[in-house]
Amino acid sequence: MKICFASNNPKKLEEIRAALGDQFEIVSLADIGCLEELPETGNTLEANAFQKARYVKDHFGVDCFADDTGLEVEALDGAPGVYSGRFAGEPRSDERNVTLLLEKMEQKENRKAAFRTVIALIIQGKSYSFEGKATGKIIRHRSGSKGFGYDPVFQPDGYEKTFAELSMPEKNAISHRGKAVRQLAAFLAKNYA
Repeated sequence: MKICFASNNPKKLEEIRAALGDQFEIVSLADIGCLEELPETGNTLEANAFQKARYVKDHFGVDCFADDTGLEVEALDGAPGVYSGRFAGEPRSDERNVTLLLEKMEQKENRKAAFRTVIALIIQGKSYSFEGKATGKIIRHRSGSKGFGYDPVFQPDGYEKTFAELSMPEKNAISHRGKAVRQLAAFLAKNYA
């Protein structure tokens, strides 16, 4: 079964394909000819995920799932949250986002944070959503070169390493996206395989 993952981020696609296995043919936005920037004007992760999935379904007629992920930092009242990708403004830059986060956290004792992913699925005319969460803390300096986004400064609970220091299988086993994708995979396998 062919299904579009509404992303052109190669690292996200790699994570999703690894998690879903070969039961489904996961295609990217580029694969279906969607080269435009998808709308993300919602003020929640759920709203953004559904907005992207609906856009693909409406404009390209392909069953689709989209995710939106936010880093929610307790000491920053949940920021950057839904604005995680554009925290330091446009154009998007992981490097600048992490630098700004570390600056804002410099004087904070409370380092608790959580990554949250919402996946919106639109398939055969029906809509579903799945959510995964990973709790941890923001460390004071970048560590590790794997992963992307805020991975070099996020240390998941129970680990001495950041997401950027874990292998992809290790990260997928405990990450927000991994948890949401496993729910999606179980749902697809049960209902559409």
